[in-house]
Amino acid sequence: MAAAYTQAWRSAPPPLMLAASELQEIAPLLLQTGGAALIWRRLRSTHLAGHAAAQQLRQAHRLHLLQAGVRESEICKAITYLHSAGMEPLLGKGWAIARLYPERGLRPFGDIDLYVHPQSYARAVNAITTPGAPSVPIDLHNGIRPLADRRFEEIYDRSHQQMLGGLAIRVLSAEDHLRLLCLHMLGHGAWRPSWLCDIGAAVEARPDDFDWDYFLSGDRRRTRWAVSAIGLARYLLKAETTGLPASVRDTRLPEWLIPSLLQQWGKLQIPHGCRTRMAAHLNAPRGLLKALRLRWPNPIEATVGTGGPFNDWPRLPFQIGESLLRTAGFVIHQIKSAGTPARTFDAQDFL
Repeated sequence: MAAAYTQAWRSAPPPLMLAASELQEIAPLLLQTGGAALIWRRLRSTHLAGHAAAQQLRQAHRLHLLQAGVRESEICKAITYLHSAGMEPLLGKGWAIARLYPERGLRPFGDIDLYVHPQSYARAVNAITTPGAPSVPIDLHNGIRPLADRRFEEIYDRSHQQMLGGLAIRVLSAEDHLRLLCLHMLGHGAWRPSWLCDIGAAVEARPDDFDWDYFLSGDRRRTRWAVSAIGLARYLLKAETTGLPASVRDTRLPEWLIPSLLQQWGKLQIPHGCRTRMAAHLNAPRGLLKALRLRWPNPIEATVGTGGPFNDWPRLPFQIGESLLRTAGFVIHQIKSAGTPARTFDAQDFL
């Protein structure tokens, strides 16, 4: 998997040297984690292009290309509507990083991640739920949780506009966006390899005036996490780090980090937001143990979830701590929701 994704975001990635058996083995993982288009691009001029597994990746690439056009149209609808309501949200991830890839459709994206000031959040929620609001998949964020060590006003002041279909879209600064990409990936256990490609693409496409002092400012532990994410892109995917500060370029990764990441990439595991709700298993105990196993946090997400340091200490205590926090949150929610009408849950809900 790491070999397949190495420098895959570049205009001219290196030749992909895979055996047919290796391609057959990783194809299901590529299809599940959104990397099919990137890898098909590296295969389409090789002897493996006609392989059945490669053709599956080709079909996924076609689908991602079509979806990109739909999503871009939906982004414009959402932003235009919020502009008419007197708000200018920040757009992050998704299209904001996909635009750095050399071809459309290489980096699929789903929900439209929009970030608004906490004081405007209730008004924004009301706007997008009002009858007549565009029916598009908006993931509205109350502030920017991974960047909670920075003032939203400062992040907004440093943001800039990018054009999409003739519409000015406000996106995060290169520094804030890279930090967001790093912390978001680690917070979700780095289960999607294309997230590490995003970091490689963002590092290599950074502007000449990229402010490393600002990128490294803020909470020291979060900074350490972000620097480690860049280190992963360097060590695993050969991202170019020439010109980076020595504290970033030469960072030492804890011994457990790379093995944990590679182990995660080798799993066909249902990700957060796509699992059956934990509450559904309360009346079906046979599935309860399996559900708990699915929710056992890997060392990366457990460390970030508990606010732990990236050092060489054993990760088991952090995994136990994260599991206890999730269980406590689930129990509290069940108590509070007892007797209230059922509602639809999203990817951020507890377990």
